[in-house]
Amino acid sequence: MTTDAGEPTLTIDELAARTGVTVRTVRFYGSKGLLPPPVIGPRRVGHYGPGHVARLALIEELRQQGMTLAAIERYLGRLPAGIGADDLAIHRAVVASWAPEAVETVTREELDRRAGRPLGEEDVERLAAMNVVGPADDGTFRVDAGLLRLGVQLLDVPLSQETILAARKALVAHSRAAAHELSRLFRGAVAERADEDVRSLSAHMQPLVVQALLTTFQRSLREELGEWLTGSRTD
Repeated sequence: MTTDAGEPTLTIDELAARTGVTVRTVRFYGSKGLLPPPVIGPRRVGHYGPGHVARLALIEELRQQGMTLAAIERYLGRLPAGIGADDLAIHRAVVASWAPEAVETVTREELDRRAGRPLGEEDVERLAAMNVVGPADDGTFRVDAGLLRLGVQLLDVPLSQETILAARKALVAHSRAAAHELSRLFRGAVAERADEDVRSLSAHMQPLVVQALLTTFQRSLREELGEWLTGSRTD
């Protein structure tokens, strides 16, 4: 079974495996209204799409940040109606930006389950080149859980490995430059304040700055792509 966009759907067992939670947890979130109900298909089997995957990942990220169920419900309630999987992923990225690095160690079989599909050796090598996964000494893999979904999506992008790595290098360089400049501005603004005030400001500013950077980048990329596509049609 597929979605209207032609994307394959998941059973509840597959959804749980993809997101690293239990079936019981999926059902619990559904009963609380945090997760939309599945589409009921033949034989009364529920089917979940990319939106469920992204929302469940966001819920788990919020939970790991220490939010209560009531707080998570309020957070999700403020999201726009009909928000898509990509925008949910951006929200998760913002939440994860002030969390400790989420690196897990998984088996090869678990890596395939988390990816949502069998990964060939070339796939694993490409993910390793993107710093999404890395081999451990005992045959397991260290996985950056926050980047795995993005890395797997990039496997299907019709771009060469060299182009993807060059794009990553450009993003890292420019984001580091932006972080350096913002840090310089903030240091100057709080230079005369007490250390406790500086730490408090830093804790509050990080998620706000990340949200601003993501929003600005989204708009800039949309404008660049629009100009590129418009130019292509007029050539």
